[in-house]
Amino acid sequence: MRIFWRDFNLAFRNIVRHRRRSAIAMGAVAFGITALILANGFIEWIFLDFREATIKSQLGHLQIVRPGYHDAGKADPYAFLLPEAVPVFETSDGSGQIKALVPRLSFSGLISHGESTISFIGDGSDPQKQDLFGGALRILAGNNLSADDPLGIILGEGLARSLGAQVGDKVVLLANTALRGTNAVEVSIRGIFSTVSKAYDDTALRMPIETARKLLRTQGSHIWIVLLNDTARTDVVLAKLRNELQRETFEIVPWYTLADFYNKTVTLFTRQIQGVRLIIAVIILLSISNTMTMSVMERIGEIGTSMALGVKRIGIMRLFVSEGLLLGCLGGVLGLILGLSFAKMISMIGISMPPPPGMARGYMAQILVTWDIVWKSLALAVGATLAASIYPAWRASRMQIVNALRHNR
Repeated sequence: MRIFWRDFNLAFRNIVRHRRRSAIAMGAVAFGITALILANGFIEWIFLDFREATIKSQLGHLQIVRPGYHDAGKADPYAFLLPEAVPVFETSDGSGQIKALVPRLSFSGLISHGESTISFIGDGSDPQKQDLFGGALRILAGNNLSADDPLGIILGEGLARSLGAQVGDKVVLLANTALRGTNAVEVSIRGIFSTVSKAYDDTALRMPIETARKLLRTQGSHIWIVLLNDTARTDVVLAKLRNELQRETFEIVPWYTLADFYNKTVTLFTRQIQGVRLIIAVIILLSISNTMTMSVMERIGEIGTSMALGVKRIGIMRLFVSEGLLLGCLGGVLGLILGLSFAKMISMIGISMPPPPGMARGYMAQILVTWDIVWKSLALAVGATLAASIYPAWRASRMQIVNALRHNR
């Protein structure tokens, strides 16, 4: 242990002695780590925001359905109806992880307004539990569903635009009933909404579930949406509910199984950030390798003198590796400080983003730095500098004593 402390002490003195070269090397490491933290934090915030918006605007954390509903339910939805009464689940640890259980009745049909008649996909839900979903469902005009207005519906922004309809207008809904007939109901538009998915907003409407049941002449629901207090507990609650419910009667599907667009976005951005890590690692490797090579070339005489005084080759190699490792640690810590500072400043201001593909509106982004990002960034700095120091250190340790001493002349 004393040998390592001595090596790091000598390495620190050499770094201080060559201030300009050391500052350039540490600056390259710090710049790379700062850029990595900001890029990683930006992507992490997008993942979190997109995930929560997807869960709270459409999918919920868990969906309880009849087995096979998501595969064959569109072809024969009335063969997969759940009971009208929503069960009350017991939590084995008493932690209250389940926030709410909301029934949903999904259907499709035709909507008419004036001379326009187009198809739609509809969801009947409990108006009294809409606030539990948070602000992921944005009401652009008018109001959300209300239990006091059973004939009031809300339309997706794109659907309202296609119909030429506004808040307060009357529309007629036509749908197939559970008895294979057709039924129609006249309703009024209470509000216009938007979600994270433009494609969904172009065809979707929502209405009180009791009105939807009257339209379809049924008493059940297709999905029980389970909302949790913490998304991170999804798998824990999923395992508990699968133990409480009969698998032959109920199927429990987590949100990430249904969020196809979210999963593809995560895969795309993850590959991009891996490319950024690779580029930054190469920058650090080249910078530290160049610095260490210059240090070896300038200190050939010192190396020869040390070896003549009895320092072994492994000791010479250890000294230069310690110097490179110390440069990486110092540059990495400096990069972390700068990255965290810039992340906080940028998040306070916000990043104005244009509408991404599949969305109708832009948003204000932030930088979310997690402990995982911090440790991975620091590990990249230390690992890259360690790798970059090995070859120059090996060259220094392989010098011939006579040739190194002759270099002083």
